[in-house]
Amino acid sequence: MNRNNIILLSVVGFFAIIFFWGCNNYNGIIDKDEKVKNAWGNVQATYQYRLDFLPGLIRSVKEAGKNEKEILETVTNARAGISNAKTPADLDRANAKISSAFTLAVEAYPQIRSTEAYLKFQDEFSGVEKRIKTARDDYNKAVKDFNIAVRTFPGNIVAGFGGFTVKDEFKAEAGSEKAPDYDKAWDKGKE
Repeated sequence: MNRNNIILLSVVGFFAIIFFWGCNNYNGIIDKDEKVKNAWGNVQATYQYRLDFLPGLIRSVKEAGKNEKEILETVTNARAGISNAKTPADLDRANAKISSAFTLAVEAYPQIRSTEAYLKFQDEFSGVEKRIKTARDDYNKAVKDFNIAVRTFPGNIVAGFGGFTVKDEFKAEAGSEKAPDYDKAWDKGKE
C-alpha cells in the first residue's frame, strides 16, 4: 500500500470512529430522555391513582361509620326507654326494643367494621403516598442521569447538536410542604 492510501484510510477510520462514537452517545442520550419521560408519566399516573382512589375509599369508610352510628343510636334510644319506664309493661317494651336492636345489629353487622375500615383506609392511604414518593424519586433519578449525560464531556457536544437541554427535577409546589386538607377530601367523598 502506498503512503497516500494509508493516510486516506487513517482519516476515514478516524471519522468513522468519531461518527460511531457520536451515534452511540446520541442514542444514549435518547435512551435517558425516554427514561425521564417514562418516569414523569409514572409520577402523573400515581397522582391520578390517588385522585381516583381517595374519594371511593373515604366514601366506604364513612358508610361503615354511618351504619354503626345508626346501630348505636338505635341501642341508645332503646336503653333510654328502660330508664324512662314507669310500668312493667313500659319496661318490657323497652327491653324488647333493646333485644331487637342488638339482634338486628348482630345479624346485619356480626362484626363492627368501622375501626377495620379506618385502619384499612390508613394502610391504603399510606401505601398510595409511598407510591407517589417512589415515583418522584425514580423521576428525579432519571433526570439526574439525563442531566449528567448532557452536561458532561463529551455528551455535552452531542447534546448540543441534538438540541438536548438540562431537565428540571421534580420539585414540590410552594405550600405543598403542608399536610393535605382532609376535610375537603371527606367532603369530596360525600359526592
